[in-house]
Amino acid sequence: MIPIPKAFSASYAQARVKFLEAAATVGAQIASHKHPLPGREGEQLALDTALDGDAHSERLLIVSSACHGVEGFCGSGVQVFALHDAEWRDKAREASVAVLYIHALNPYGFSHLRRVTQENVDLNRNFHDFGQPLPVNEGYRRAHPLLLPEQWPPDAANQAAVQDFIEHEGLPAWQAAVSGGQYEFADGLFYGGRAPTWSNQTLRRVLAEHAAHARQIAWIDLHTGLGPNGVGERIWAGRDDAVAIARARRWWGDQVTSFYDGSSTSAPLTGLMWTAIHDAAPQAEYTGIALEYGTEPIPEIIDALRGDHWLALHPEAPAELAAQIKARLKRAFYTDTDAWKGQIVSQARQALFQAVDGLSDSRTSTTVPDSPEST
Repeated sequence: MIPIPKAFSASYAQARVKFLEAAATVGAQIASHKHPLPGREGEQLALDTALDGDAHSERLLIVSSACHGVEGFCGSGVQVFALHDAEWRDKAREASVAVLYIHALNPYGFSHLRRVTQENVDLNRNFHDFGQPLPVNEGYRRAHPLLLPEQWPPDAANQAAVQDFIEHEGLPAWQAAVSGGQYEFADGLFYGGRAPTWSNQTLRRVLAEHAAHARQIAWIDLHTGLGPNGVGERIWAGRDDAVAIARARRWWGDQVTSFYDGSSTSAPLTGLMWTAIHDAAPQAEYTGIALEYGTEPIPEIIDALRGDHWLALHPEAPAELAAQIKARLKRAFYTDTDAWKGQIVSQARQALFQAVDGLSDSRTSTTVPDSPEST
């Protein structure tokens, strides 16, 4: 086990090295799916996987990071720590659970400090049958002109218009309109795309390879940006399936939330990534959560995203302003303090142990080890 802060990184390039080194040290089966574009520092980008355990095990736990690029600073740290955690690895091995770490689902966004892919797509809104009609987000249609003003920071008139929207319809309605997913404005926020992205296609190949034989599959997808700072909300990650949601609550506790029943801080979403597991492994019993760690209040998160999207449309922006926008975005999705990192790893470690107990016997009450110190 390493000190928690050492598991986290200051850049995608550093995070990838730490992940691959940790995976190699424990003898995990590593595969790298190279991205077609370079990273922010000119580095090679890739979606990397490390399988720790028996490739033929019928019990599979998936632990993934950076679905939303910049959120990978958190998720990668959890994965690196887990690979160094002998007690955790012994727990999974003794239960015959193979653990598939998927590092940097969206390596482009991770490296370039963006939440979206190189196609400006929110990966967790991109899993649709694009041969069918796409959802229409009426609220976003009205919000879009307000979200991307001509200048940044927004002028007083734009700020007043946004505040008027929130005062008349409420902050939850603003959040739902903006973040629910939309398929009309390719330059807009939370755009779900018109076709499967590179990350979508690559993830599907990974799942087809590793999940096709499994009978029980758990998935913990690591996210940031919603809720109180440092608190990990366990949000059901899958279809609207009452039986599966009840099973998730047996595994991870009654605090597992779902936007299907209105208990989550997340707005209702469309095009969810986790639905791909049913195509890859229709034979498996699936149970999954998004472990969503809080950072900043919702209005700050949305404004940080607005600034980043504005910058993507205005590459001529002054270097100082561009740097401020990027720093604000990173801060919105990653609290770079040892205390926050300690909270993150402690809660993730608990969820990992609970997932293994659940895969072993969903009727068994979970025993969780003492949490490690944060320094």
